[in-house]
Amino acid sequence: MRRASSHLLALALALLAAALPVTADSSRADNCSQPLYLTFDTGHMGVAPLIADVLRRQQVRATFFAADERTQVGDGSLGTQWAAWWRARAQEGHEFASHTLDHSYWRADLAQADGSVRFRIRASAGAQAGKDQVWSAAQYCAALDAATARLQQHTGRTPLPLFRAPGGKTSPALLAAARQCGYLHVGWAPAGFLGDELPSDKYPNDALLKRALRDIRSGDVLMAHLGIWSRVDPWAPAVLEPLIAGLKQRGFCFQTLREHPDFRGWIAQRTAPGK
Repeated sequence: MRRASSHLLALALALLAAALPVTADSSRADNCSQPLYLTFDTGHMGVAPLIADVLRRQQVRATFFAADERTQVGDGSLGTQWAAWWRARAQEGHEFASHTLDHSYWRADLAQADGSVRFRIRASAGAQAGKDQVWSAAQYCAALDAATARLQQHTGRTPLPLFRAPGGKTSPALLAAARQCGYLHVGWAPAGFLGDELPSDKYPNDALLKRALRDIRSGDVLMAHLGIWSRVDPWAPAVLEPLIAGLKQRGFCFQTLREHPDFRGWIAQRTAPGK
């Protein structure tokens, strides 16, 4: 019964959204008084085409944080097989930013005798997946730059000078190092954690949808993924479309992080001519 009620709710909200007029510029800054910032991190990409369909149908622009992660199909989420998918998203007006090339988790700061700090890092993708490494600030910056370069290659657009650390795990020293090489970190609001990486037996889709619709507030950064290996009942697109439709009904609108007040000045400065 729980699954049936979830599907009925999703269908009803999706049909309602389809009946409501949505103009092509409904997420533009000049029409957006209660903005939300929908973001996606990469994953196994199994639901990526379905997510793209929902965003196109709902005329919502999002910001994608990309790493070259293992996928269900293809040579990695930033591999050549997915290049056309990324380019299509760029043509639709979405924005992009780094998630480190190999989805590299910060695990600890390591103080050095000379007063500098190195970082214990463990990647979940790439040749060093699952192994602890010790990186300098320059090495961490190189990992950020590598994902940015791959995104620019695939999309034909300059990614935003932002990043999201895998798992959202950082330290003040890591954030300072990233800022020195041109990146600001983007986390998410407590209510913006949409729960797609939680176990579906304990956190079913209908419960996640109800919680998000109840708790999300204007200005929140929302976070989900392009596929989670461990979740049995996929969150997307089952929750995504009714969530967007329900939030629109509450008067919210959607913008990319380029328009976020905490980041737009930094972005403008870093992308000014001559930079």
